[in-house]
Amino acid sequence: MEAVRIVTGTAVPLDRSDVDTDQIIPSDWLKQVERTGFGKGLFSEWRDDRDFVMNQPEHAGATILIAGPNFGTGSSREHAVWALMDYGFRAVVSPRFGDIFRNNCTKTGLLPVQVDERTGRALLDAVAADPGLEITIDVERRTLSAPAAGIEAVFPLDPFTQHRLLEGLDDIGLTMQHSDAIEVHEKERAAWLPKVETPAR
Repeated sequence: MEAVRIVTGTAVPLDRSDVDTDQIIPSDWLKQVERTGFGKGLFSEWRDDRDFVMNQPEHAGATILIAGPNFGTGSSREHAVWALMDYGFRAVVSPRFGDIFRNNCTKTGLLPVQVDERTGRALLDAVAADPGLEITIDVERRTLSAPAAGIEAVFPLDPFTQHRLLEGLDDIGLTMQHSDAIEVHEKERAAWLPKVETPAR
């Protein structure tokens, strides 16, 4: 995955709480076998309503989603994260996330930014009033700021998750950091132990 250091851009204010993964990406979209193209299905049932916030032209090109509390609850489908990223979002801000959703975000490179409810409310109101409001999220400093709206906040991020985001390390990337040790282990592996052979072409 790509490194995530600073996310700067405009935002979409999704003023709804308890948004679950089935609402983020309805189950009809889970039949796809590739990880691309899910952006079309993002909030697809809500986007049928022309008044839905994401259909408003002033929010076109936004890279940050500001959501209400309890975002990403429900099933563990990774497709919810894939859909948000495929649409163009690089960060999601909420006072509270579903645990599995948050974990899926950090393993894929979508930045989950947890703020207190007062800050969350202030961001929703500020972006609704000014769709062009620029927001900057700094992973190294663990800060979110919207200077024009007078909003500055810190967010929690454990050192391990911060490291993998800053270095762009998904699970495979973390494993490959130990490639030398893996190679030594394979060479020292007893000959009588079973091995997986690569089939001849």
